[in-house]
Amino acid sequence: MSLQTVSSDGTDRANRPDDVQVTEAEARLRDDIRLLGRILGDTVRDQEGAELFDLVERIRQTSIRFHRDEDRLARRELEQILDSMSTSETVRIVRAFSYFSHLANIAEDQNNIRQMRARSAGNGGSSGMLAETLAHAKAAGISADGLRDFFKTALVSPVLTAHPTEVRRKSTMDREMEVAHLLDRRERVALTAEEAEASDEQLRREVLTLWQTNLLRRTKLTVLDEVANGLSFYDYTFLREVPRLINALEDRLEQGGEQAAGELASFLRMGSWIGGDRDGNPFVTADVMRGTLRLQSSRVMQFYLEELHVLGSELSIAAHLADVSEELRNLAERSPDTSPHRSGEPYRLAVSGIYARLTATAEKLEVEITRRPVGKGAPYASVKELQADLDVLHRSLISNNARVIARGRLRLLRRAVDCFGFHLARLDIRQNSAVHERTIAELMDAANPGMSYLALGEDARISLLTNELRSTRALVSPFVKYSDETMGELNVFHAAAEAHAKFGSDAIPQCIISMCKGMSDMLEVAVLLKEVGLVHPSGRSAINIVPLFETIEDLQASSGIMDRMLSLHDYRRLVDSRGSVQEVMLGYSDSNKDGGFVTSGWELYKAEINLVEVFERHHVRLRLFHGRGGSVGRGGGPSYDAIIAQPGGAVNGQIRITEQGEIISSKYSNAEVGRNNLEILAAATLEASLLHPRRSAPRREYLTAMDELSNLAFKAYRGLVYETEGFVDYFWSSTVINEIATLNIGSRPASRKKTRAIEDLRAIPWVFSWAQCRLMLPGWYGFGSAVEQWIAAHPDKGMPFLKELYREWPFFRMLLSNMDMVLAKSSIAIASRYAELVPDEALREKIFGRIRREWHASIESLLDIMGQDRLLQGNPLLERSVRHRFPYLDPLNHVQVELLKEHRAQNPDEQVLRGIQLTINGISAGLRNTG
Repeated sequence: MSLQTVSSDGTDRANRPDDVQVTEAEARLRDDIRLLGRILGDTVRDQEGAELFDLVERIRQTSIRFHRDEDRLARRELEQILDSMSTSETVRIVRAFSYFSHLANIAEDQNNIRQMRARSAGNGGSSGMLAETLAHAKAAGISADGLRDFFKTALVSPVLTAHPTEVRRKSTMDREMEVAHLLDRRERVALTAEEAEASDEQLRREVLTLWQTNLLRRTKLTVLDEVANGLSFYDYTFLREVPRLINALEDRLEQGGEQAAGELASFLRMGSWIGGDRDGNPFVTADVMRGTLRLQSSRVMQFYLEELHVLGSELSIAAHLADVSEELRNLAERSPDTSPHRSGEPYRLAVSGIYARLTATAEKLEVEITRRPVGKGAPYASVKELQADLDVLHRSLISNNARVIARGRLRLLRRAVDCFGFHLARLDIRQNSAVHERTIAELMDAANPGMSYLALGEDARISLLTNELRSTRALVSPFVKYSDETMGELNVFHAAAEAHAKFGSDAIPQCIISMCKGMSDMLEVAVLLKEVGLVHPSGRSAINIVPLFETIEDLQASSGIMDRMLSLHDYRRLVDSRGSVQEVMLGYSDSNKDGGFVTSGWELYKAEINLVEVFERHHVRLRLFHGRGGSVGRGGGPSYDAIIAQPGGAVNGQIRITEQGEIISSKYSNAEVGRNNLEILAAATLEASLLHPRRSAPRREYLTAMDELSNLAFKAYRGLVYETEGFVDYFWSSTVINEIATLNIGSRPASRKKTRAIEDLRAIPWVFSWAQCRLMLPGWYGFGSAVEQWIAAHPDKGMPFLKELYREWPFFRMLLSNMDMVLAKSSIAIASRYAELVPDEALREKIFGRIRREWHASIESLLDIMGQDRLLQGNPLLERSVRHRFPYLDPLNHVQVELLKEHRAQNPDEQVLRGIQLTINGISAGLRNTG
């Protein structure tokens, strides 16, 4: 694939007025893409023959001609080429185009790093958004000591989930990361001619290996496979970059502090759902959770031991050349290391002793490690004991004029231990409220013969559950045989209690209730936690009970539910025992599927305003946990903009936010990019908490207008998705929803129940399916008709008022900016091809006709409000990236439609299904954030 025309720029660029001038960074990006494309093209020619390579080139150039010149003759020619291919040729063509998208993504990521570095150099070495935010805080009169106080109670927590939207295998990701590393080295190092030749050969070797590696998983992932995949990002980024970020911030604050500064609190904490999220996943059991905790602990213990091993080699300080503290001398004397070579090196002896104790601790925790100590040591009873020993090393170095040594590897290790403990990541446990309800019903009915818990009203349940919370007797009886489901739930709670005893309370700090609809849902969990000792009848809790409000109706009820919960004496005691902090999780995905993009965004915003008011009245600190997906249709979009657009008081120094699927790999596979993304979260949290005025929106009439727009968009969306007869059939026929389930990209089933109903479908396959057919419907539908109807009802305000809304209100600006990106990736022409898969012609015309009209209306309204002539006009880099991908995406979409026709006509050739799966992979790579 000759990269000369990949960007479709060449001599035509100057003739297109919509292009901005090519910068040096963009020229280098183009060079990288051309290099990788040329290598891929050579690989295809060498491996598959000149005939297939020529076919790839014909398809590519014809597609570019169609997109660049809107040449309808080229479109017909493209369709003829694609339709004339054999299934075998089709599969190989799909692989070529898919790999091109993967390689183009690598080049774009490297360009982003390049620009990040350039900005850092331009700021005199002050890299990152966090430095800018600190400067803003200083300009606002907030002192370094004031910021240090802020971070004492701050919490920024990215939470990794196993939501199945990452279609790449780890094997291909590893090779792609090696390609990225080679590009990065070419960028940073002035290579000799021989080195450049070796680098080219290594690139060719990696691309060839990629070509000969399966793009698709042949077997289904287990939960522990997902855990292992998630843990790889700790090696890539988190274990080193989280401590470095906090230490760098500490240094910056030390420069401006007026008082003798202590160490900055470790406000950045990693969280995980992988191995603890049971909602709809029957494969997450108590044993799987135990295995997850062991794997996490093994990874962090191995890291500590490796760092200690290197630290011991570095701290070769001789006792006769440098003084050491008495406590360091005592620590060295307790070391089991008897080597005469280290007899005069107290720091090395002390490190050997710590190493021995840590190895013994790993053995006690039953976690695997590969390193062995020089002698026996007593296991640490807690991570605080390990920290105390490392602090001895630190104080001795500081007190003996060796601060610069203390600030090296030892400092990073001390910070890592503070951030990760023996558990690595804080694992949440999550289950659906309906499962908790059935479990409690079975326990209550068995303990109270003649009772039917499920027949009780909400008030009666609340009374019964609060009484049970105060009771000192166990609800579970050893003489009753409970159902498998109930025993499974009780086993998970017992495993959580074991984890607290074994790894510490930070191992599992949250219990999340999916589809929380009332007070009894939260009290049921409190009772179950009491059964295993994590909640005490005296009113103490060792774990946070977190309601997750997901549907539009539940979001609207959330503040009322929490108001009553915080007024309930028995529950309020539990909250007070947790430092008077209550976490509330908000679900972006299901609320979008339930009510559409506009209404979901608005109801989330309103729920936050109302929750802030309720919590302030009760003098309880609110911590919001944002369940955002990767795609805009599941709450995705730029994290910084999303946090800044929160209403006043909604962040308040603490935030947790999910990182899901393909977004995890795009953000955290590269350490430098990962560090930047962590900085963005920290900077946005700081800015939203300290620098933004406490008001929900500039003017009350903005809120009223948004309410009206939301109601109109909700009506349009629900009217199509839930109230149009035949829509379910249309959806299942016109998308790849059935075929996605064959991809082996996750352990969790696609639907909550075995039905075709949209209500029972999970949000991920819902959004993923619409992305594949290039409609992206969950990210915009209803907006166009809402704007038209609102303007018709308010002719006095009209479009000028909506433009003011966009200009003055960050929330509305973010909403439209995300929609701008989604619509730019959509293609109504491609989507029409998928509509042809619907066998009922009348149904097809009725529904696709509505979708097409709404698509045009939404784009027209969006461009008018934003003051743009075309989509993404305000983001030329992204605009060009999206536009240049279309010639590579469109053939994949065309082929996918044809293969779907064959597959659904019962073609027995297994290459047909494999071809569909490959197109899903390639289209996902081209779109990047698909689920």
